[in-house]
Amino acid sequence: MAPKPDVKQVVIACARAISDADASNAAGLMDMLEQMVSVLGDPVQRLGAYLLEGLRAKLEFSGSRIYRRLRCKEPTSLELMTSMHFLYEICPYWKFAYVSANAIITKAMENEHRIHIIDFQIAQGTQWIPFIQALAQRPGGPPLLRITGIDDSDSAHARGAGLEIVGQKLLSIAESCNVPFEFHDAAVSSSEVELQNLMIQPGEALAVNFPYILHHIPDESVSTLNHRDRVLRLIKSLSPRVVTIVEQESNTNTSSFLPRFVETFDYYKAMFESIDVARSRDDKQPDQHEQNCGPGHCEHDSLRGAREDGKAGAFWQMEVEISNGGFNRAIFECDAPRGPVDPLCD
Repeated sequence: MAPKPDVKQVVIACARAISDADASNAAGLMDMLEQMVSVLGDPVQRLGAYLLEGLRAKLEFSGSRIYRRLRCKEPTSLELMTSMHFLYEICPYWKFAYVSANAIITKAMENEHRIHIIDFQIAQGTQWIPFIQALAQRPGGPPLLRITGIDDSDSAHARGAGLEIVGQKLLSIAESCNVPFEFHDAAVSSSEVELQNLMIQPGEALAVNFPYILHHIPDESVSTLNHRDRVLRLIKSLSPRVVTIVEQESNTNTSSFLPRFVETFDYYKAMFESIDVARSRDDKQPDQHEQNCGPGHCEHDSLRGAREDGKAGAFWQMEVEISNGGFNRAIFECDAPRGPVDPLCD
């Protein structure tokens, strides 16, 4: 008697059928998966539910029905913002990445009295709250801190408002810590940033932060304009003290759909398992947060074709592009997190 197939086997078999344009076989496997997955199940069952609807969307050329098929209501701006913050707090990968970037910038700026940070994905601005609090503890008093926040439409939707609320929140934190602070909002797509958007001032030490955003900036495989190379060369021309880049190590930009899909499965499986480890067994709150954020990622990684804007490639490929832009790797020893962390800096 043959062993019963598990969710991963059936999901990948379904993706293979779609890759082979075998719609009949794919439909049968989807019917089988329907009985095996649930947004309220274990990590693999929940992931399988989201990927199943991504596969359906790819087969039907429509991602607009994913929330409906999963019986999830599409989240409001406030719900999406709350869910993004919750998943940031509970998933160790994201928090470690932001803490690492902050530690590197703090180390690079430890003797500077005027600091300017350009954040290419400011989102809610949450990353800079502990940074401001740390500056307040600096011996001899805190430096002047200026942050230029660059916006995008997804973050604006999650906030339910423009960048002014981010500036107000960070200013309030800075005032409570007695840190001199200025905020400049650059409401422009990361790929369209020009020098005049950055409000560079003489005499300030510059740090540039690319958190999970560089792969969203189209390179030469997407556009002959090669916005990514242009932005990197623009930043290089500003002679920053340090450039921090946070990216996921997940190659979802290969030329073939099936390997891209398998890597997506393994990447999100680790993330879903970490959520289960961190939460109480009786706590249903993470399920709702997954449902608010999961379908969008499902459509993002399963429906779209290769080499589109918004796909993550192998990090070594991005490192080559960064090196070609004139940047070198630097190693700093930081107090937190422990051990060396490698940023890319001038």
